[in-house]
Amino acid sequence: MPAISFQSVSKTYSTARGKFQALDGVSFDIEEGEFFGLLGPNGAGKTTLISILAGLARATSGRVLVHGKDVQQEYADARRQLGVVPQELVFDPFFTVREALRIQSGYFGVKDNDAWIDELLASLGLADKAGSNMRQLSGGMKRRVLVAQALVHRPPVIVLDEPTAGVDVELRQTLWQFIARLNREGHTVLLTTHYLEEAEALCSRIAMLKTGKVVALERTSDLLKAASSNVLRFKLDGALPQEFEGKARVTGRIVQLPAHDAHEIEQHLAVIRQAGLRVEDVEIRKPDLEDVFLDVMTAERGKVVA
Repeated sequence: MPAISFQSVSKTYSTARGKFQALDGVSFDIEEGEFFGLLGPNGAGKTTLISILAGLARATSGRVLVHGKDVQQEYADARRQLGVVPQELVFDPFFTVREALRIQSGYFGVKDNDAWIDELLASLGLADKAGSNMRQLSGGMKRRVLVAQALVHRPPVIVLDEPTAGVDVELRQTLWQFIARLNREGHTVLLTTHYLEEAEALCSRIAMLKTGKVVALERTSDLLKAASSNVLRFKLDGALPQEFEGKARVTGRIVQLPAHDAHEIEQHLAVIRQAGLRVEDVEIRKPDLEDVFLDVMTAERGKVVA
């Protein structure tokens, strides 16, 4: 039995401009114990799908099951299986960190779990903040508390919706070490993130959404193997020649271009020389998940791979 099963899930919103389809027949399963990535640009439908999974929104059609429990028909049983870390920093300003975790435990009928709360506090770097009021915490510390609240009832399925957005490197490392440990112990993890290097490092399988549809679904290693070219990377002062518009990834002075072979690399560099520009720090690298992601998102039609 899959840990999570999305079965032809569609979601349509009514707006002042008419109907808007956020999800269009999304179907895939996440197996028990998987570390699964859900990727897509803003507006692709990721958060809508997570909201339906968590019971915060109702699908227009289709079903979502968590360990065989329908999230609409058997809400309480399904929700008990999930620990959800939302994007937004939602907290109660009237309680300390430890009190907030005890109250969250009570929502799920869990009692006398102070030993687990202590472990969560220590593992997430919150031990010295246990007695602090929530409103006194920094944004990064509040996000750590959200993670602890999601895990306080020991859910078999952990859902992380942009958990490291806007947080420091220390929290990212602390969080991933702890979540990776829980995954090794058998917990299923569903991650949405815009940090594609995180998804590449952590997720064994990935689904990509585009305009509410699944456009790629494959093992991470297979997605990387299927990339069509290597990448020419260099630093450049000046405007990139027009020939490369739509092909290049540009981050400040760093330019990255797909290059299938040595002949194409030389062609790229020749165009730049002819434009009177000078390159520095030239290197050739293997494609990463961001290259694959951009290829899929810019394709005329995404190819679904089961």
